[in-house]
Parts: sequence; C-alpha cells; structure tokens
Amino acid sequence: MSAIVVVGAQWGDEAKGKIVDLLAQRARYVARYAGGSNAGHTVCVHGTTYKFHLVPSGILHPQVTAVIADGVVLDLRAFEIELAALQQQGVDLSRLRIGQGVHLTMPYHRLLDELEESQVEGRIGTTKRGIGPTYADKAWRIGVRVADLMERERLVQRVQRVLRRRNPTIERVYGAKPITLDTLIEELARYAELLRPYVCDAPHLLMNALEQGEPILMEGAQGTLLDLDYGTYPYVTSSHPVAAGACLGTGVAPNRLTEIWGVAKAYTTRVGEGPFPTELHDTIGERIRNRGREYGTTTGRARRVGWLDLVALRYAARVNGFTHLALTLLDVLSGFETLKVCTAYRWRGKETREFIADAHQLAQCEPLYTELDGWMEDISGCRTFDELPPNARRYIHFIEEYLNTPVKVISVGPGREQTILVE
Repeated sequence: MSAIVVVGAQWGDEAKGKIVDLLAQRARYVARYAGGSNAGHTVCVHGTTYKFHLVPSGILHPQVTAVIADGVVLDLRAFEIELAALQQQGVDLSRLRIGQGVHLTMPYHRLLDELEESQVEGRIGTTKRGIGPTYADKAWRIGVRVADLMERERLVQRVQRVLRRRNPTIERVYGAKPITLDTLIEELARYAELLRPYVCDAPHLLMNALEQGEPILMEGAQGTLLDLDYGTYPYVTSSHPVAAGACLGTGVAPNRLTEIWGVAKAYTTRVGEGPFPTELHDTIGERIRNRGREYGTTTGRARRVGWLDLVALRYAARVNGFTHLALTLLDVLSGFETLKVCTAYRWRGKETREFIADAHQLAQCEPLYTELDGWMEDISGCRTFDELPPNARRYIHFIEEYLNTPVKVISVGPGREQTILVE
C-alpha cells in the first residue's frame, strides 16, 4: 500500500504534470487535492501535448481512476471545455470521478475576481478565474457544491442565499450588473447532467482503495510558496498546495502518506505580483525564459525568471517533509559558463539561511550567491545520471547537500522519455 504526494516546491509551474505522469505508472488512483482552473499541467507523450487544468493528468494511464477530490474548486465552464479538448485527443474519461463535496466556481465568483483585480491598489496578480472568491464562500459557509448541483430544488435555495450576499457587493461596491437567478439556474441545470456520470463520494472511494492495498497518487496544484498560510502572503493562492493539503483535500489520513515528492525547476520562476529575491531583469533572464518556454499553460502570461533559490527550496523541503526531489528543466541551463545559486539572504544587514515568508520583509532581502561552473553540452538526450556532464552532476549534488534531500528524478526535456531516474 502506498500513498504518494506530489508537491510544487517553488511558486508553481515546476512541471509537476510530467512528474505525476511518471509516478502514475505505478498508481491505481490519481487524485487532485486543491486549487481550481487556475492551475495548468502539461504532459507530452510520443509527440502529443496534453493540457490539464482540472482533470488529474494521471488519467492518461489506462489503469488509473482520476479523482477530482473535495479540496478542489470546479469551474463548470472551464471543465466542459477541458473535457471536450481531451475527448478530441482520444482520452478515455470514463475513469474520471468528481467528489460530491467539491465547491463550484460560479459566474459571480469570476466577476468578483475580475472586478477586484481591476483595482490598482492591492492587486495580487490572480488569473481572474474566481478561485479566491470561491474559497471565500466556502469559508463563509455559503458555497455551492457538486451535491447541491445534483438536486434542482436544493440548488435554487443555495444560489438564492448566496446571491443575496453577493449581488449587493457587485452593484454597490463595483457598480456592475447583478447576477440573475433564473438565468444562472438554467445554465447550472445543463451542467448538472454533464457532471452526473462522474459524481462520487471521493473520501470513501480513496479510503477504501487504501484499505484494499491499491496505490494512490495525490497531485497538487500551484506551489509551496503560494500556500495560503505558508506562502508569501498576501501574494498567494487561496488553498493549501503543501503536502498537508493533500490530506485536507482528499480525506486521506496523514499516517497513510508513504512518500512526499517535491518538484522544483533547476532555476526559479514566478507568475503574478509579489517579492522574488533572485529575479533576473537582464538578457540572462530572457534567455532562460525563452529556452524554458516560460509562459503559463492556463493564461499564456510570461513568467518572471531568476536563479535557483535554495533558501526558499530548503524551506519548502522542511514544510513538506520531502522524501524525494524531482528536478525539472535542467536542460534549460545548458550553455552557461557560470551558474549562480542563492544560498543565503542579507536582510537588514544580517545574513540568514532562513526563508522569510512575510512578503514585505522578503522584498527587503538581498540574495547572496554561490557560483558554480556550468556546462556547454546539450543534455536533452541523456538517459542516465552518468551520461550528464560532470558539472551538471556537481550542480545536482550541490542541491542535494544543501537540502538534505535526494534528487531521484531529473527532467532533461518535455517528452515523457526525456527523464533520468536516479538510483
């Protein structure tokens, strides 16, 4: 029996989709445990690229039942579009399940997100997908869930209640048009039939699977440094991407977890607003961005790029308790004579190796770098650790020693086959 969690170790966009696809080969269930349609996982298989936003990427494996668990928030419009795209690519969706406790991202959530982000002051840099307002309604106990969607009378009561709260804000605070109940209910009724074949009791499904000895893989969205509690607040997401969030989002108990895989790029990126100590604003940063194709799967936005921040990565390793690390996009760093790695910060005149999650204080930190020799060789064809250039191997060993965490997977290209498994 195994329950494995895959966690983003940075600010998201670490190519977790590829690592989930790799580890899903030995899983029976793959469960997405947090986030919404603001996430994006890309998997390349035999030259075909699959893009996921809500559906767990493990569904590409024929033995896997893919579960959208209760910690996720589901945008019905985005879900319908994603299903159509995957079906067109021949993906078998009969093995998809959706928890009845999943909260729904509604049109008023997207509207509120857009209206709030249009305000210059306090802008967070969200994807404007309504994720924050959905989780806010969940905490406010007025959210609409998949179980509500399955019963029309119950749905009407729930939506009426929330519109009494939300429409006055939309009209009086932002000066926008209110949401009409009848129009919204008719739209939702259609989506109810779309979802009905997939609905299940996700916690019991996963608990029973574990008791029967079936391996489960739990797939996160975003990254540790965007966690609502442990990220760079307020420039964070509205859920818990950390490993502990896997238990909250699925109902799987903490003592069932057997492996926690952190996924990190060989450099660092960030999307949206917020502090970023190692950010590069020069031609080196632009070179890394272009070579790494650093543009969002969901939004297409150019990502901010910087040198690898080991101070932040060590924090992620400690918060999550990584048992393994997967290092992605190592091939992007080929061709640099010298590589810089942040190994400490200088904050208010003092040197520290402790990550400062407070956004205001982190913005005051100066990165202190260790320089390492780079390599000029193209490594995209390497399939074993020993085939990597000596300086690439030294780069990986340096990371392992700093984090006290073994690197067990190295990605040297987007393809499923461009992966090194380290013994």
